[in-house]
Amino acid sequence: METSIYPINKGINKSIELKGLKAQYIWYLGGGVVALMIVFAIMYIIGLPSIVCVVIIAILGVAVVLKVYAMSNKYGEHGLMKELARKQVPTTVRLNDRNVFMKNKVEIKSN
Repeated sequence: METSIYPINKGINKSIELKGLKAQYIWYLGGGVVALMIVFAIMYIIGLPSIVCVVIIAILGVAVVLKVYAMSNKYGEHGLMKELARKQVPTTVRLNDRNVFMKNKVEIKSN
């Protein structure tokens, strides 16, 4: 039997990771970069000097990268979705009447 020249993929069912960013945070960083390019274009079209635009975008870019990496390290692959779902769960459920627990009685009419 011949040995295969193709390497075996041992990363099946693992999440994507790129330079420490896990799963959806890669997309968040990409979206941040696109947003920063749009902000740069708007500032340049408005008429701000180029060096001012570059400095502002550089500062915002560092902030975006640090925030995305912090979220990736804090929440991990699925933690952010779990955190957002946890915020939507009510702390208490109040009922003003017991009709929720009572079934509607169907009256059967006989002829």
